Amino acid sequence: MTLKGWQKKYLEILSEFNYDRTREMRSAKILDSLLKTTVSLNELGKKIKNKTVFVVGAGPSLVSSLPYLKKFKKFTMIVADGATQALIENKIMPDIVVTDLDGNIDYLKKASESKSIMIVHSHGDNINKLPYAISFKYCLGTTEDKPFGRIRNFGGFTDGDRCVFLANHFGASKIILIGMDFGKNIGKYSKEGIHKKAIKLKKLRKGKSLLEWLASGGNANLYTTSKPISGFKNIELEDLQKLVR
Repeated sequence: MTLKGWQKKYLEILSEFNYDRTREMRSAKILDSLLKTTVSLNELGKKIKNKTVFVVGAGPSLVSSLPYLKKFKKFTMIVADGATQALIENKIMPDIVVTDLDGNIDYLKKASESKSIMIVHSHGDNINKLPYAISFKYCLGTTEDKPFGRIRNFGGFTDGDRCVFLANHFGASKIILIGMDFGKNIGKYSKEGIHKKAIKLKKLRKGKSLLEWLASGGNANLYTTSKPISGFKNIELEDLQKLVR
């Protein structure tokens, strides 16, 4: 079931970014046709429901956060696209990867080969990359539009905020953001070869506003280790151990 109120938010996104909804729907249909099997929602839910979940983004603070994150490998980690490379380089394997396939595909494949669940998002600008999803063993497709077939919609716009919407959908008890900065700088593990910084920052601002909207009606306890987000409690990396006891 799609989050109540999401359709209105999606229509705002289409208007604000001048996206072609027909192309968005075409992308979802292509992904649906490519996925011959899919991960069960029950299996996905078992990794999240009533658990403390770390959501890891590819913001600038990720690098300095990694030594702390290594201490919490036993907790569920939902990782946004490019951050997958940073975690694997540091011998941390994501439980779930949320990606629109902009990140380093070799590291996305490594995550899949290590049994990470891959949540592949379809949108109007990644149609040519969707065939990569065929190589992922445990894969679920998503859209921002109406769900159908093998395609789901848990809410969210950027890879990072989609991770949080996913955790919220499946009933995480605590959601802790790592490397989710939503600032004016782009992290080294964010989209490779980024050349339209203004658009990237605009997307981050939108992602942040969606998280603030989610926080106003969500049930999970929400925390961030980076820049303030309305509805999320700020916590220092040094204090994480106290929080997750």
